[in-house]
Amino acid sequence: MPDSLTPATLTFGIGQPVRRNEDPVLLRGEGRYTDDLFAPRALHAAFVRSQHAHGILRRVDTAAARAMPGVAAVLTAADLAAYGPIRCTLPLKNADGSPLRSTERPSLAGDRVRFVGDPVACILAETRAAAKDAAEAVEVEVEPLPAVLSAREAAAPGAPQLYDSLPGNLALDYAYGDAAKVAEAFARAAHVTRLSAVNSRVVVAPLEPRAAIACYDPDEERFTLHIGCQGVFGLRAALAAMLGVPAQKLRVLTGHVGGSFGMKASPYPEYVPLLHAARALGRPVRWTEERSEAFLADQHGRAHEYDAELALDTEGRFLALRVRVHAALGAYVSPTGPLAGSLNIVKNVQSNYATPLIEVRTKAVLTNASPVGAYRGAGRPEANYLMERLIEQAAAETGRDPIALRRRNHIPEDAFPYRAASGSVYDSGAFTRLLERALAASDWQGFPARRAESAARGRLRGRGIGNFLECTAPASQEMGGIRFEKDGTVTIITGTLDYGQGHWTPFAQVLHQRLGIPFERIRLLQGDSDRLLAGGGTGGSRSAMASSTAIVQASDRVIEKGRAAASWALEAAPEDILFEVTPAGGRFVIAGTDRAIGILELQQHLLGAADRPDEVPESLDVLHVSEGAPMAFPNGCHVAEVEVDPETGAVQVVRYTAINDFGTVLNPLLVEGQVHGGVAQGIGQILLERTAYSAEGQPLAASFMDYALPRAADVPAIAFEAVGVPATTNPLGVKGCGEAGCAGAMPAVMNALLDALRPVGVTHLDMPATPEAVWRAIRAAR
Repeated sequence: MPDSLTPATLTFGIGQPVRRNEDPVLLRGEGRYTDDLFAPRALHAAFVRSQHAHGILRRVDTAAARAMPGVAAVLTAADLAAYGPIRCTLPLKNADGSPLRSTERPSLAGDRVRFVGDPVACILAETRAAAKDAAEAVEVEVEPLPAVLSAREAAAPGAPQLYDSLPGNLALDYAYGDAAKVAEAFARAAHVTRLSAVNSRVVVAPLEPRAAIACYDPDEERFTLHIGCQGVFGLRAALAAMLGVPAQKLRVLTGHVGGSFGMKASPYPEYVPLLHAARALGRPVRWTEERSEAFLADQHGRAHEYDAELALDTEGRFLALRVRVHAALGAYVSPTGPLAGSLNIVKNVQSNYATPLIEVRTKAVLTNASPVGAYRGAGRPEANYLMERLIEQAAAETGRDPIALRRRNHIPEDAFPYRAASGSVYDSGAFTRLLERALAASDWQGFPARRAESAARGRLRGRGIGNFLECTAPASQEMGGIRFEKDGTVTIITGTLDYGQGHWTPFAQVLHQRLGIPFERIRLLQGDSDRLLAGGGTGGSRSAMASSTAIVQASDRVIEKGRAAASWALEAAPEDILFEVTPAGGRFVIAGTDRAIGILELQQHLLGAADRPDEVPESLDVLHVSEGAPMAFPNGCHVAEVEVDPETGAVQVVRYTAINDFGTVLNPLLVEGQVHGGVAQGIGQILLERTAYSAEGQPLAASFMDYALPRAADVPAIAFEAVGVPATTNPLGVKGCGEAGCAGAMPAVMNALLDALRPVGVTHLDMPATPEAVWRAIRAAR
């Protein structure tokens, strides 16, 4: 740690709303996304995909395609038989103690197709147009089989079976909690609230579709893959295993990434054919997904069905919570697919309430739809949504004020550290305080007047609360490298990866605060697997905690090396050397004197020193691997107000307040932006986004003509506040913020909608509450 206090306020220090370093380049159109890269002599790839949701693959005739002009090769499953499959290796267990049963997904389907979009062949051609034309010439003969789309239907007796090795389509039969104790608590409950709800399947739809450029160096026998992802270190390990090569024989490079939300974290079947072709044909191979492909081939999110019960005593205190989950995995078990509906429900469903017992039982099943993976929160928003819906319904059934019911069951501030029924240990929080602040900031008391004004215009108005708490991703190793460059700049090297968040700026703020490096001289290196010693990637709201912890620890090592160097440069004993950060920068100073040397000046002195003793370091560079920051618990309270046109069913979110506890906020400007994005996605899932299939498994919303993403007009101005209670589990007290907007918005908006509709007799809706769904519910109630 520094020997003297850092000034409380530095212009570019922690807590300042510094604008993103990344933005000028992006706003000028100078970003370098994967498809922008030039690869000399590159072939273009196109994929032939199944048009059937389920069937036996009888024949793939590629003769006509191979004969077409410009076609270099056509790959089928037989060409890739030597490579490994995509499988899920999560350490989840079934109720009987046996491990999760994963599928083994080949890069190209060889015997059976299991969803519309399943790739069956890969075309390599001189131009993109030639590859697409040849793909259309491939004849694929499929013997259709019955398809099953919903998780409940897939788990039912007699349902179509996707795999002989997975009876009942069951990949995971997960159980958590003491069922006997939970049953006893329900038996003595004064009231039990029951709710069946859906957390709908969503298309992730990042701004930038997936893209990749594969290269092979025969002299080094080494692959290079340029790709948009969420962490090059982890993706390299997964792909190297599939290729059957050591990790050092594959380099993964990532430049700018146009969004991911969890979807680009995992390996996909398209990547191995590209790498294989680059080696086999001796030329780079490039592929950029079309939007119509992305709707089919990208992993989807959510797709849960719940039956939940909440037991209350005579005073309204929660006794126990019981949840039954049917989680649709899609046609293959993706690397992260089963997590959201099982362990992440357990970790997050208790939220910020003192619920002594929870029981979760999950059936994760295969269906004939696009595989499901991580999507902004991956179980965290789903669990919080379920709990908040239960609380609102319990309040209505028992005649209680839902605000008072929340207050009564909040974990009090004097209870920390608090061991939750999920096994997590909450280190900090001020849940009731945030609730009270949200009520004040949203003008809760002024709502009756606003409702009356809406009624005068023929509109129904409602308000809703979304109290939430998330458990972030657990600790994992993270790199914190600090490299002093010859040009006077300093580079941070870390294994998290920016795919739109803006990591460069807050990470630079941390280093500026710790070492006094001028903010404008700090650079960031993240997307090169050759430069990393470790890296957990970005996901689970962990980046600020993981990378800042690694940067703080690496900074301490820089100071330690600097003391030894400064004692030589200043001709003083090492124990007399102190380090301090002033508005002018970081410097090493001899205690009790005005003799000092700046940290950058010291680095330059070391580089030019011919007489440096052996015990003095060559430079201040540090390559450090942190063991990571433990799980943290960001939380908050969001309040939404909606208006409903009862004649059309149209819903408009008209007011929104977001009060959040993210611990120490590194950059409030960026954090507010993260919340805005999450709120928009939450509104989209609740009101707009419908992933529909026909009974035969054909997607009915496979373009933006049919799939409604939220637009600017759908999102109101958001009143944002951060009321931070610093975490005690990492050096800076940060808690993470990336997924909180979704976790707060989904329950707040749905609760507001049901509050608006309750006077006309509507007490339940499932997402998406489209105008048609709302209109039909109103008509049915009347």
